[in-house]
Formats: sequence, C-alpha cells, structure tokens
Amino acid sequence: MYFTDRGIEELDSRRGDEEVTFAWLSERLQEFVDLNPEFEVPVERLATWLARLDDEDD
Repeated sequence: MYFTDRGIEELDSRRGDEEVTFAWLSERLQEFVDLNPEFEVPVERLATWLARLDDEDD
C-alpha cells in the first residue's frame, strides 16, 4: 500500500456516499493549491487527467 492510498481510503470512508459536482471539486483543488503552492504541478496533472478521461486519443 502506498502512503497516498491511506488518504484515498479515508476520503472514501468519510465522504464516499456524497455526490459532488466537478465545479465543486475544481474549487476545492484551486483552494488547495492556493494554500499549498508546492503541489501545483501534481494537482494540475490530476485535473488534466480527470478532464481527459473520455478522450479517445489517450
């Protein structure tokens, strides 16, 4: 198990039954990067990956 898996598991156990919009998620990611600018690149990569999940070219 990777260290990050614990955070993902906690997210799932605490909020797994909730429904959110991508607009809400985008706002939270922007807020997180504003508070933690050193994570800008990984958050940007995650956001881009999520945005392009259905692209047939990838």
